[in-house]
Parts: sequence; structure tokens; C-alpha cells
Amino acid sequence: MTPRTSTRKQNKWPIRKAPLAVISFFLLLWLAGNATGEPARVLEQAIRVCLSCIGIG
Repeated sequence: MTPRTSTRKQNKWPIRKAPLAVISFFLLLWLAGNATGEPARVLEQAIRVCLSCIGIG
């Protein structure tokens, strides 16, 4: 007699919850930063540093 196999199909790729949670958290932080205008502030500072490096600002 052969052993019985389960009739349920085995999922080849189980859902991993930790990467999903981490990506969701960082997406939320990114959205919050964009909503408060952080990209413009970072660009402002980068321009100021570059101009001061070459002696213009």
C-alpha cells in the first residue's frame, strides 16, 4: 500500500510577513516626509553645500 498524500495543495512560496511589514513602514515614512516638504529642504541644503564648495555661495 502506498502512503496517502494530502489533498491540500502545498504552497510553494509561503507569504513572509516581516519584509511586507518593513516595506510598508518605510513607505509610510516616505509619504510622511514628502507631505512635510523634506525633499525640497534636502535639495536646498545640497545646493547650498555645492555652491559653498566651489566658492560661489
